[in-house]
Amino acid sequence: PAGEMGLEPLFQAWSYFRRRKFRECADVCSQLLERPPGEQELDSEYTVFQAAWSLKTRALTEMVYVDEIDMDQEGIAEMILDENAVAQVARPGTSLKLPGTGQGGGPSPAVRPVTQSGRPITGFVRPSTQGGRPSTMEQAIKTPRTALTARPITSASGGYIRPGTASMLTNPDGPFINLSRLNLTKYAQKPKLAKALFEYIFHHENDVKNALDLAALATEHAQFKDWWWKVQIGKCYYRLGLYREAEKQFKSALKQQDMVDTFLYLAKVYLRLDQPVTALNLFKQGLERFPGEVTLICGIARIYEEMNNISSAAEYYKDVLKQDNTHVEAIACIGSNHFYSDQPEIALRFYRRLLQMGVYNCQLFNNLGLCCFYAQQYDMTLSSFERALFLAENEEETADVWYNLGHVAVGIGDLNLACQCFKLTLVNNNDYAEAYNNLAVLEMRKGHTEQARALLQTASSLAPHMYEPHFNIAILSEKVGDLQRSYTAAQKSEEAFPDHVDTQQLLKQLKEHFAML
Repeated sequence: PAGEMGLEPLFQAWSYFRRRKFRECADVCSQLLERPPGEQELDSEYTVFQAAWSLKTRALTEMVYVDEIDMDQEGIAEMILDENAVAQVARPGTSLKLPGTGQGGGPSPAVRPVTQSGRPITGFVRPSTQGGRPSTMEQAIKTPRTALTARPITSASGGYIRPGTASMLTNPDGPFINLSRLNLTKYAQKPKLAKALFEYIFHHENDVKNALDLAALATEHAQFKDWWWKVQIGKCYYRLGLYREAEKQFKSALKQQDMVDTFLYLAKVYLRLDQPVTALNLFKQGLERFPGEVTLICGIARIYEEMNNISSAAEYYKDVLKQDNTHVEAIACIGSNHFYSDQPEIALRFYRRLLQMGVYNCQLFNNLGLCCFYAQQYDMTLSSFERALFLAENEEETADVWYNLGHVAVGIGDLNLACQCFKLTLVNNNDYAEAYNNLAVLEMRKGHTEQARALLQTASSLAPHMYEPHFNIAILSEKVGDLQRSYTAAQKSEEAFPDHVDTQQLLKQLKEHFAML
């Protein structure tokens, strides 16, 4: 019987698949699978039943498919209980856990805010940028709230759907394939079916162990000559946390076939093992084989940015734009770099470019508002922030906009408005350390010392990586004569930002005072 427009049903299903209508494709395949399985497809060794089965597995996989390369979330357990520690005290510039300070000519923390791991805030949010690498368990549980959830990030949140739930999403009658009853050896000997089945088990069912068993049997059947299976085994090992085994598989696959994806997977392994220099060398090898490949150049830029080498990162992002002038991440990162280098007019050009490309969200209008303010284009500033508030999708974004409006209010000298803005920031996001700090400064100006101290203590406990609250506590304590508390706070400030001149002067004064005693 013919389907829609008189098409043969299997061709109809394939047409749906090509047009990314995966639900309709799976439904047509289900109808075909209910028929008697004897019909042989012309010019093919497969029956209609096998073809429909294969197509349905691919359609179900595509519904929940997440690209493994960008989907890299390090959970609390992976960060704190990391058994792959190579060196506890790494040489400067060779570890992501201890990024070098100011070695790449980037702005200091006084100008460009840093994350809790000591890295400057980037211009583009990626899974790994917000969480950072917390130094204590308490800090890990408190801060990294990526994926916009209230709980700290774990490797289960975000991209990986928990086993069993994907089949409920895509197949209301229960799982399409009962994995426990599959004869994996039989499927491993049919390469065309095996590849579709592997992706189904890995992405749809999220059953890494069975996927690994199938891949091992299939690569054995292919006499270890198929690079694709080696990459898949590497992906399974990576998910299971066996990084050295994954590295061997990816290297073996690269010997057989140069593929950009394999370079990216192998670099992910090195970054997880905290070996950024090895990852950089690997990307550069990749660029020799694939000159001008955007993802590889972008990978180099990201690593330099994570290692606080801002000038090198900016150069590589410019190389990305030479190859692909609509690359959102590169434009955003170069824009933020110009903004923090005191060139808001140039940053404005990059953000306007994003707007012309069709990026239309709260973050962009927020950045446009700040650039306009610092470039003294005051007519555009408030309208940009109004648009940002209108486009905000959650309370965190609203809090960011109100915080920046508070800065604008301080800039024009309206301190009452600034106070209101910072309070609105805290209404939307109660953990906003910067807003607590700035409110405390405003309270200090009014002479409310105790309120200011309480606000500063809240800020310093929420963000121990920021030097401003510690320094402000030190100054406040010194004014009221509590020199011991002032000294301990100043030491914390120096730890967070060693080159801060005011902190060093305060410590020097306090030491002289203690010496006199």
